[in-house]
Amino acid sequence: MSAQLVVLAAVFGAASSAFLPRVAHRLAVPFGQPPRAACASCGQDLAAWVRAGRSCRCSRAYAVMLVGALVAALPAAALGSSPLLPIHLLAAVPGLLLALIDVRCLRLPDRLVAVFALVAVVPLAVLRPERIGWALVAGAVVLTAYLMVALLPGGGLGLGDVKLAAVLATMLGFAGWPAVIVGLVVPHLINGPIALAMLLTRRGRVLPLGPALLCGALVAVTTV
Repeated sequence: MSAQLVVLAAVFGAASSAFLPRVAHRLAVPFGQPPRAACASCGQDLAAWVRAGRSCRCSRAYAVMLVGALVAALPAAALGSSPLLPIHLLAAVPGLLLALIDVRCLRLPDRLVAVFALVAVVPLAVLRPERIGWALVAGAVVLTAYLMVALLPGGGLGLGDVKLAAVLATMLGFAGWPAVIVGLVVPHLINGPIALAMLLTRRGRVLPLGPALLCGALVAVTTV
């Protein structure tokens, strides 16, 4: 592990994530509605898409930048100078944006999931063409399983969760089935205790699964 590489990756993660709060704020709207033009709390105009730092006067960006730095530093520490590292660093940007939007409005926009798939899966297919078959099988298995749960009454999964889980499983499939299993188990280990605590405290809020799915993938990439 190169300390310099980890620091550079962390700087990249913090710098790129600094531009995400404004985009996330604009895109965190119910399905079918146009991007938000102004903050509902402070009324600040959000017409510009590109803005580093906080999205508006009433928001903070430091936490997002810290998470971005951590999400980029962990793969750098685990993978070192592997050719896989740039792929995961670039994929972290749309991944973090998806997590921010899901936390805000319980939605994972299809176009962003597609961007994440292009950034994360296509380069892996170019680097590891011999593993495409297993990766596609992993994605198909997870897609089928999650879709069945989503179609059950009270299943608690949205179609955005199903699509993101399938993309992440396909990505992890290039690393092997142990990575896919870790990526599937960890999200439920994260959300399970939170859901139980919310149930015990009678807080009836729907829990987003997207951030946990992305955390599970990060754990799989950095540990398996």
